[in-house]
Amino acid sequence: MSENTPVDNGAVIEEFISQFAHRDASKLAPYFDEDIVFENYGDPVLKGRDRLVNMWAGVLANMEQVEFTTVNQAVNGDVVIAEQIHGLALPGRKLAPIKNMAVYRLRNGRIVEWRDYTNPEYARSLM
Repeated sequence: MSENTPVDNGAVIEEFISQFAHRDASKLAPYFDEDIVFENYGDPVLKGRDRLVNMWAGVLANMEQVEFTTVNQAVNGDVVIAEQIHGLALPGRKLAPIKNMAVYRLRNGRIVEWRDYTNPEYARSLM
């Protein structure tokens, strides 16, 4: 995408979130900048597209069902803040509706920073 082409960052994130339903981490890769920095509350920071795609490949491989939805979303230039429900189901288990707040910073239509805020104890209790 050209630096001069206007990007609807909210639409990029909506499209990105829809990709999780495919349970295929390779479909997430085009949305990540090569040098993306991902921070999931309570976990070590991951740097780089390949590391993040590999991390999501492991998560998605363990899930029988994945349904991410956005409840509310706010856009301020290159920053998108999204209140989300991460629906995750381990094999043989019901879908766990995990509440999440995500903050994305985009550049030229790609995510360069992504921070997820989820209460890990609450998430574990649902799984």
